[in-house]
Amino acid sequence: MSRRAADISGVAPESVLLAGAGRAILLQLANPAVGRGVALHSNFVADPLRRLHGTLSYVYALTNGSPAQQRTVKARVQRAHLPVKGDGSGAQPAYDAADPQLQLWVAATLYDSGMQVHDAVFGPLPPGAAESLYRQYGVLGTALGMPAALWPATRSDFAAYWNARLAELSVDDSVRAVAAELLAATNAPVWVKALMPLARFLTVGLLPPSVRELYGFRWSRRNEVLLGVFFKSAAVLVRVTPARIRQAPMHYYLKRHG
Repeated sequence: MSRRAADISGVAPESVLLAGAGRAILLQLANPAVGRGVALHSNFVADPLRRLHGTLSYVYALTNGSPAQQRTVKARVQRAHLPVKGDGSGAQPAYDAADPQLQLWVAATLYDSGMQVHDAVFGPLPPGAAESLYRQYGVLGTALGMPAALWPATRSDFAAYWNARLAELSVDDSVRAVAAELLAATNAPVWVKALMPLARFLTVGLLPPSVRELYGFRWSRRNEVLLGVFFKSAAVLVRVTPARIRQAPMHYYLKRHG
């Protein structure tokens, strides 16, 4: 990669990282509080691209946008989160999209999913560079109001946090239904539907095995081999593709913000 490889402004715009977008979303939904909030308050199924558009706008503005663009996306996300809350009455978990712990989980899924793809395509960064990049990714949570101290201090601390949270995830029938609709993209544009077989394959393949099992997805040794072939091919492709093309989604979303 470029000399900016250890800087979030050079890593986040790589469009190949979008291969992990579905993984991040399903990991978020597997947190009972997040899944409940989405099931009750989101038009996720009716407009499957809305959450993706919002997430990409947020990430690209924070990592490469102007101060004005950053203020715009922060305010937009915070407004969207205001009504997403429940008191946990009955058998349902309490949830509040403004809860710093949920903000931490969402930011963690974006970081971990991005790094899964990054390392598969570009190879792991040297330890010092990887730690620097990790610390920078904390902005995805702190920009929403998450206290900086909640972001685990080191990658080792993050791994401990991540493994503990994975053990607490659960998926009920309502979340499985949302995931199925998301991956079917029934209401999406034709061009999105055409990409969904690959998107589904990548999403299922990149999920931690325990979470894949929670959703009831099947995965085989043959699929694992094909996933490796995909990333080897992607590694070759990114080396010969100009940066302006690799980073086209970022430029598109930043242009939308003026």
